[in-house]
Amino acid sequence: MIVMGVDPGLAITGYGILEKNGNRVVSLAYDSIVTSAKTMTPAERLEMIHMRIGELLDGYRPSHMAIEKLFFSRNVTSAMGVSEVRGVIILAAQQRGIPVSEYTPTQVKMAITGSGKADKLQMQEMIRRLLGLSEIPKPDDVADGLSVALCHIHVVR
Repeated sequence: MIVMGVDPGLAITGYGILEKNGNRVVSLAYDSIVTSAKTMTPAERLEMIHMRIGELLDGYRPSHMAIEKLFFSRNVTSAMGVSEVRGVIILAAQQRGIPVSEYTPTQVKMAITGSGKADKLQMQEMIRRLLGLSEIPKPDDVADGLSVALCHIHVVR
């Protein structure tokens, strides 16, 4: 089973692609898609994210996508941008017939650390250890993408 996990963001979209064989989970790829408000229109940024996610889906052919649910408490403008990004990511998966599961930050933390209140550093270190990586993936959004993919793998066992 191959799962793509995505942490959507307009400036930085983090992703991780994991493969589960038996009890072993390995990282196939992880990185971020970075867009610039200074050099791109909002539509160009969304198009770039959609195209890059589509390329990754076509290249790795995951059986499932996991994406972090939108959570915001104060900044409605930021939440609107993230909602748009989520839309183009989910669209890319839908166009390829790839089912999408959504997880809250608390669900992801529980699946990775056993605590829904784990801090960012705990999460990053657990991802590093569980996937046997030499260092914590940077930026934070990349570790979050890997975390949501691993969460999905734990949920569907």
